[in-house]
Amino acid sequence: MNQRIILNRREFAAAGAAGMGALLLPRGLPAAKPGNKLKLLSYNVWYGFTKKPKRKAGYLSFVKRQAPDIVSLQELNTYTSDKLAADAKAWGHPHSVLLKEKGFPTGITSSRPITGVRRTLEGFHHGLLRCKTHGIHIYVIHLHPGNWEIRLREIDLLLKDFATLPKDARVLLAGDFNTFSLHDKLVYDKSEDMIPFFKRLDERTKGKNLRDGQLDYRHLKRLEDAEFVDLIHAERGGFLGTFPTRLRLDEDLGPERRLDYVFATPNLAASCRAASCIVDETTGLLSDHYPVSATFQQAAE
Repeated sequence: MNQRIILNRREFAAAGAAGMGALLLPRGLPAAKPGNKLKLLSYNVWYGFTKKPKRKAGYLSFVKRQAPDIVSLQELNTYTSDKLAADAKAWGHPHSVLLKEKGFPTGITSSRPITGVRRTLEGFHHGLLRCKTHGIHIYVIHLHPGNWEIRLREIDLLLKDFATLPKDARVLLAGDFNTFSLHDKLVYDKSEDMIPFFKRLDERTKGKNLRDGQLDYRHLKRLEDAEFVDLIHAERGGFLGTFPTRLRLDEDLGPERRLDYVFATPNLAASCRAASCIVDETTGLLSDHYPVSATFQQAAE
């Protein structure tokens, strides 16, 4: 694995100017009124702990210490609704929803009731879960792991669904997008093994990660064209990848890259007070993905 590359804000600004440019919050958005903070945690937990299951106890403890209000989860393999509810109870959440019970389910837990649950399986490799909690419409994301064409269709379907929500809806997209951001292009361009790795991977799996031999950045560009804000990019001081961690060092998983994101509509992004990839010794061994989080200042009720 290539040595972690850290860039400061100035370097990222230069990279954005050379490429598509950093997406800034629109001017004139009202600041959030004083109130309670709301924290979202998103985590791809790798095969529902069916592989290396001893890490599960540490994961439950970690999530509890994070004290999130909402948890977006991917790869809940072998989970049932009751099993997810038991996990949620371990970190103090009385509410949870599972997308499905076969394949690679997603799920969500919350400290408040979850309403407006919409499960969409057709057109999505893993499915799409949409719901509302804490006054926010949330999409739990897990896009196709190995085909840029399918991911592009999934993004278009996601945006079509988003268009059915009220125009003033506060919306979050959180999860494993399995694709690349133009904001990270400078890092990826410096990696000697990024393109060779995906060539090996596509040959080994008969996948289509590369488009014309290059990384495809159009998926997230379409979200940003629709005014979604990449919260981690907006808040970070330097690049941190979310995959792979140290959990699977014996496998060829390629250079580190950012696959996990939190996107928000501008009316919600304006209240974001922090967003980050949680990269440390603990999370390095809990899953093959690092978790990501975002904290918002909620208006007083």
